[in-house]
Amino acid sequence: MSLSEAELKERLKKVKMLVTDVDGVMTDGSIFLGVNEELKKYNTLDGAGVKFLIRNNIKVVVITGRESPIVFRRARELGIDEVHQRALKKLPVFEAMLKKYNLSPEEVACVGDDLPDLPLLRHAGVAFAVANATDEVREHAHYVTQARGGEGALREIAELILKAQNKWSQVVNSYLE
Repeated sequence: MSLSEAELKERLKKVKMLVTDVDGVMTDGSIFLGVNEELKKYNTLDGAGVKFLIRNNIKVVVITGRESPIVFRRARELGIDEVHQRALKKLPVFEAMLKKYNLSPEEVACVGDDLPDLPLLRHAGVAFAVANATDEVREHAHYVTQARGGEGALREIAELILKAQNKWSQVVNSYLE
């Protein structure tokens, strides 16, 4: 279901919201369980990408099937204010976000790695799969990242969106001043 570079760029120009999964996208999918705690490893490049999107008025929403206090903490650190955990059915949450923010599906990009993400990918204007996503998810994606989940895939997506919207040079220049 991949798109030509020109088609992808045209779709990315319209993106006003990025919806992401957590385990396997924001992380490498590993979960470390202790007696009283759960640990996840997040990538700082991905975090920077999320912040770049938010600073450029691209809303970032987390929809995940699991629940973990660590997800709320990471979201707060990055400035993500829409976090939906225990979403075993992700599409109703996606539809609620469209309604809440008065967006059309064409204005939303979604990124996933596994089967629960398929309904979102099928309804989004731009569907991203991380490099290590399941075959089925990659087949339904418009674009498969070079980076694996938790290893820079969100940063790659952020750059693609911001470059298509001619905002990337502004991000870079803000660090050169």
